[in-house]
Amino acid sequence: MAVKEMKKIPVQPVSVGKGAFIQILIGAEEAPHFFMRRFIIEPKGHIPKHTNTVEHEQLVLRGKGRIGIGDEIFTVKKDDVLFIPANMPHWYENIGDEPFEFLCLIPNKEDKMQLLD
Repeated sequence: MAVKEMKKIPVQPVSVGKGAFIQILIGAEEAPHFFMRRFIIEPKGHIPKHTNTVEHEQLVLRGKGRIGIGDEIFTVKKDDVLFIPANMPHWYENIGDEPFEFLCLIPNKEDKMQLLD
């Protein structure tokens, strides 16, 4: 399908997060090279430190967040763009009063997530 209404696409909780949700906007069955996902993290919500076997390209849509990438911590806001290399430890937390939302594109390859302490 070439065009969809985002509001009609299911939103599901992120199993390892608190107050975090994912929406698969474009999945493996629709595109040969990339997944497009939307993440929503509610105020005081977070996704814990983990690694993925694929890289992430991200665009912040709204809100304010703190993201750890490797040993660095970044405060990000609407229109900021991020790159997270494959196998790089990273985490997310909402530090604002509104939902923190971002698009996340990943290669259409097997992705294994590993939670870190």
